[in-house]
Amino acid sequence: MKKIPIINNILMFISLMVFWVIMSGFLDAVHLSMGVVSVLFVMFLTNKIKKEVFFDDEMQSLGEVRFIKVIPYIFWLIWQILVSAAKVVAIILHPTLPIEPAIVRFKVNLPNAQAKAILGNSITLTPGTLTVDIEGDEFVVHALSSASYTGIINDEMPKKVNQLFLNTDASVISDIKIYRSEEELN
Repeated sequence: MKKIPIINNILMFISLMVFWVIMSGFLDAVHLSMGVVSVLFVMFLTNKIKKEVFFDDEMQSLGEVRFIKVIPYIFWLIWQILVSAAKVVAIILHPTLPIEPAIVRFKVNLPNAQAKAILGNSITLTPGTLTVDIEGDEFVVHALSSASYTGIINDEMPKKVNQLFLNTDASVISDIKIYRSEEELN
């Protein structure tokens, strides 16, 4: 059974309470006490799940995250989501625009499991792409069109995720393979 760093629990409690206050809109004792009870219950359940080991390096503390880079990354990701959503809407509304579905396989050189999870979730949050599988350092992504996966294969998104943990601008992805048909996959 693994031990969860206290900083992770403190950050989780604070962030969940902030979310509770924003969503409830009340700061009276009744609502705050319901929030504390709810947050503690959620933390109890998630800590039971967190005690299972899925990856060797998953217990890295959040202390490795360069928090100065988190807010800019969130705004950059929101912008990428909006741009990608506009491209997907254009494909839907203009049937003459080509849909060129593809499976993209690539390997990443990221520092830990959290970085891989952030990259996988960021890819999935971006309309037109879906992280299908992550096995070790290899990612499998489904893309709606070539424009959908450009930010991945040109290393823009993986570098941004890497910079959340390391102060480097080194290349993150390698061994890129793009499959556009079922025959290419087999």
